[in-house]
Amino acid sequence: LPQLGTHLPPRLTQQPWRLLYCTRRDGFSLRTLYRCGGQPGCPALLLIRDTEAQAFGVFSASSIHCSNGFYGTGETFLFSFSPELKVFRWTGRNNFFMKGDVDLLMVGGGSGRFGLWLDGDLRRGGSHPCETFDNETLSPRDEFCIQDLEVWGLA
Repeated sequence: LPQLGTHLPPRLTQQPWRLLYCTRRDGFSLRTLYRCGGQPGCPALLLIRDTEAQAFGVFSASSIHCSNGFYGTGETFLFSFSPELKVFRWTGRNNFFMKGDVDLLMVGGGSGRFGLWLDGDLRRGGSHPCETFDNETLSPRDEFCIQDLEVWGLA
């Protein structure tokens, strides 16, 4: 989290963060993630470690929740630590920030490709370059297995 501090919106840099959800404590379930995901409109940081020990994730200016359409703002960004921090910001080309139902959480999009997606039991996910963030693939493979996942929110 400390390395990301300088990339967060200025109003959030001095705020305390707390762990809202983690797979070690709460189990592997997208439904549970939504339930623990914090107050609506509260920023969230989703951190993933895959089974190849690669770490990456997304910052969302609003809580991560179930939705019919895409939500979020241009403050949303994807990041990876490979081996140093890389941040992929909004390109302005579309507004496909975040969208989720009980079976799938999607971040970023365009031309049928998602910057990051996670399945409903949070065991598998994927990452592709997408128009929203012009990101690199966040993990070494375009589909990955999740080892740990955490969601942090403002305390």
